[in-house]
Amino acid sequence: MALKPTIYKFRIALTDMNRDHYDSINLTVAQHPSETLQRMMARICAFCLKAQPELTLTKGLSTIEEPDIWVKALDGQITEWIDIGEPDPERVKKVSRISDKVSIFTFNTKSTVWWNQNQNKISTYNPEVIRLDNEGIEAMASLVERTMDLSVMISGDKLYINSPSGDAEVEWTQLT
Repeated sequence: MALKPTIYKFRIALTDMNRDHYDSINLTVAQHPSETLQRMMARICAFCLKAQPELTLTKGLSTIEEPDIWVKALDGQITEWIDIGEPDPERVKKVSRISDKVSIFTFNTKSTVWWNQNQNKISTYNPEVIRLDNEGIEAMASLVERTMDLSVMISGDKLYINSPSGDAEVEWTQLT
């Protein structure tokens, strides 16, 4: 019998000072059995950094033909493909053909090695690559509860996360 995903519910009060974007977001997130809490929280950070009305979480790890997050136009065209982790350059090449914009959010201790090894290949497809601070993601993961109220403020190159169980700060770096 296959393992089922764990369901988390997030109520996020978002304040993005960089874009003057303020929102109240309700997300139901299915954590795939093979997905770590850190990866799931990196998805939440990416969602907040890219927040807009058409932004949608996808099936993620359970469907390799889809990104973790995307923006689709009314006609079904993918306008932005957002991957979390360290995708293979061939995947970046493939998705750059079907989406107007490709964004990649890396977050773990291997992301620097991945970037150094793949920067030249990946850069030819012109994706936006953002590295999330691993220590901040770890701090966020330590706060996780099945139902969470989060206050997320984005200012400069930091996400400030506040929850009833504690606070975390995630610094992000634009690599491309």
